[in-house]
Amino acid sequence: MKPGSPAPLTEGEKTVPLFIQEGIAHLRGDAALHRLRRYSQIADVFIKYGFGIVLEGFLPGLPRLPRIPIRRRFEEESPYVRIRMMIEELGPTFVKFGQIMSTRTELLPPPLIEELKKLTDEVKPLPFQEILPLLKRELEDPGRIFSRIEEMPVAAASLAQVHRATLLDGTQVVLKVQRPGIEEVIETDITILESLARHLESRYPHMRVYNPTGMVREFAVQIAKELDFIRDGKNAEILASNLKNISKIKIPRIFWEYSRRKLLVMEYIEGVRIDDLDGIRVLGLDPKSIAEILLSAYLQQIFRDGFFHGDPHPGNILVTREGRVALLDFGIVGVLRPEKREVFIQLLYGIVENDVDTIVEAYQLLGIRINDEDIDGLKDDTYGVLRDYEGYEVSQVDFREVMVRIPEILRKYHLQVPLSMMLMIKVILMMISISTKIDPTFNFPSRVQPYLEEIMQHHFISAERWRRDADSALSSLESLVELPKSLNRTFQKISEGRLRLEIADLDMQELTHTIKYASKIMLLGLTVSSLVIGASIVVMATQPSLSSTQCSGIMRATLIGYLFAVGLAIYAIYWVVVKRRPER
Repeated sequence: MKPGSPAPLTEGEKTVPLFIQEGIAHLRGDAALHRLRRYSQIADVFIKYGFGIVLEGFLPGLPRLPRIPIRRRFEEESPYVRIRMMIEELGPTFVKFGQIMSTRTELLPPPLIEELKKLTDEVKPLPFQEILPLLKRELEDPGRIFSRIEEMPVAAASLAQVHRATLLDGTQVVLKVQRPGIEEVIETDITILESLARHLESRYPHMRVYNPTGMVREFAVQIAKELDFIRDGKNAEILASNLKNISKIKIPRIFWEYSRRKLLVMEYIEGVRIDDLDGIRVLGLDPKSIAEILLSAYLQQIFRDGFFHGDPHPGNILVTREGRVALLDFGIVGVLRPEKREVFIQLLYGIVENDVDTIVEAYQLLGIRINDEDIDGLKDDTYGVLRDYEGYEVSQVDFREVMVRIPEILRKYHLQVPLSMMLMIKVILMMISISTKIDPTFNFPSRVQPYLEEIMQHHFISAERWRRDADSALSSLESLVELPKSLNRTFQKISEGRLRLEIADLDMQELTHTIKYASKIMLLGLTVSSLVIGASIVVMATQPSLSSTQCSGIMRATLIGYLFAVGLAIYAIYWVVVKRRPER
């Protein structure tokens, strides 16, 4: 065996699929064994829930893996239910991936989306004795910082669990502690997901329209951000700064002196879940005012700031006794550049105003590639959705249904949509769902329309917009100033015989006709100019020295020349303006 070449697989390892051998060929020892076991676990779970044939379609060797029949209680479940069950059993990485995919309503069928929305990353909490070593590594001596840490967590998720604690000065805080070993599990699973996505695209080319490898890459970036609790805390501070003008919004304070990449210490906020209507009323608060606060906060985040809380499920939003709305958990945030914000405003405004052309134009500005032959169909289908609500009062429109049906149309035409757009739609739908639950009279279009109009006016007259337009105008002016220099360099190359023209994929016959057409128009133009100028010179030069009889004869001849020139000019204009295309 050559130095540096992979060690041969053992006899037992040779029975695993080829893609597994590729995935572990560069590993040694425990790492290779761990990944091999994980591949086998995933294959077993696929087979258990009746999806073994999917793997067998593109994983050579899989039939030699042990078979596990579908449990009888799963046989009557729909494939979408079994997919959700399978994901739950595969563990935190796949659950997180499923949760993110639940936002891709433009790609996946509605029944599957509904099942993926049921995925929860709440798990059985780890014993405090397993968490304590991490606290000691991060803080050395927690006893010198906290007077008390509650061993029973207040929440436990797949990536972290949360414990209440008290600082030595009596301040109530919560500790968000990363689950030990979770990074290694996720790293292995992402490698497996990437391998599965590549082989899926290779075996089934028609699946490339869904871009599985791109989905896995987006997921890998997102979950890496969620594992960095420093980023989590920074996101909280940015939101707190952006929303400081809304006094009824509360963001927890971050205690940076005790926070680390795997440990986040933040202010404890006491309140009831925002979907707890009875709890809100017990606090003596008006649910309608809470819905208004929530709407204002999220519209500002998305359309003014371009930085928004990306996971607003009811467990992450509390209502305090003072009537403030507190946002929690900032691992997922959406970020929109200023120009993208304007396009999203245009898109939402087009939906609210039932303007199909505005909607499709916004799609294209977002980089969604629409085939020319699909544009009419896309417009027709979009108009059909909006037409269903024609004649409705704004307050009568079920905007949630509209926002769900729009992605269904995108899926019909296999359009790949930016993740930022789908995250925005997800956040708006969750906000509408929460607001409608606590205020049955809440109607998104009627509430958002004045706000959007105000934002659009603000964007058109804002200093930022003027600055961008000024920069664009300055850039165009600089290009215009440089134009004579560029033309001079081109003419110089022509005079020196150094100009090189490269023409690729042009129809030379078409080019010949075009040149003939241009030459004809130029000849007509020169003829007209010559007749007019010549006739005018004759009149000016001869009129003082000739008799009235001679002069009238020359004037008649000159008039004929003018009329002939006008006729030629009309003929030239006809070819340029009316026919436009060169004759063949």
